[in-house]
Amino acid sequence: MTDKPDTPGNVLRETDAEAVGLARALMRSARFGAIAVLEAGTGMPMASRVGVATDADGAPLVLISGLAAHTRALAADPRCSILLGEPGKGDPLAHPRLTMFCQAGRLEAGSAGDDRARRRYLNRNPKAKLYAALPDFSLFRLEPERASLNGGFGKAYLLTRQDLVLSGPAVAELAAAEQRAIDHMNADHADAVDAYARRAGATATGWKLAGIDVDGFDLQRGDEVLRVPFPAPLASASSLRPVLVAMAAAARAADRQQG
Repeated sequence: MTDKPDTPGNVLRETDAEAVGLARALMRSARFGAIAVLEAGTGMPMASRVGVATDADGAPLVLISGLAAHTRALAADPRCSILLGEPGKGDPLAHPRLTMFCQAGRLEAGSAGDDRARRRYLNRNPKAKLYAALPDFSLFRLEPERASLNGGFGKAYLLTRQDLVLSGPAVAELAAAEQRAIDHMNADHADAVDAYARRAGATATGWKLAGIDVDGFDLQRGDEVLRVPFPAPLASASSLRPVLVAMAAAARAADRQQG
């Protein structure tokens, strides 16, 4: 655990697996967020809405224009925070949200990191293809240092980078195999993808796989996003196929029981 800056000790709960799982789900399922930066020249706090995706290890990705004030701010001072989590019905403060404290870094165009991040970002935000190739747009990776999770009233947690960012050889191994698996599942196993969505509580059809990581996968249908965790983190890319097959079989068995 990190220190608890400016926070009375009796406010925070002990960070447990449930809190870490909720924080990672908020990261992976976010379509947008509010980024806070220090305005270039004045140092005044400034917040702006940005589209969001995640890198293979969970670090947030943002695609922003060099003309934007928050891009100039990050060039002058890479310190930033980003708020993730969408309000639902009723009191917006009753819904979970995650504030991540980060250092922003521009990804060099054409680098391996940029190619992977761009692929993942555009899978999540396909409409961004309209402007992603423009010369003034760049991808930034937000390196988490710590985070504050509010899971609802009375549910405050402090999380470390280790709680948020995945590590180990399986992360890169799966990232290298991810797009082939996504394309194959969406083209040849659309029924299984819809079965995953039903198991996660969806009723509509037409879902697509948008991302896979060692913790789970992301389904998307228009502006809707579903995060589906694996029963256990994958130890290697070779584990992906048998796990997807088993999850599809379980989902179809559940359908038969309900039918």
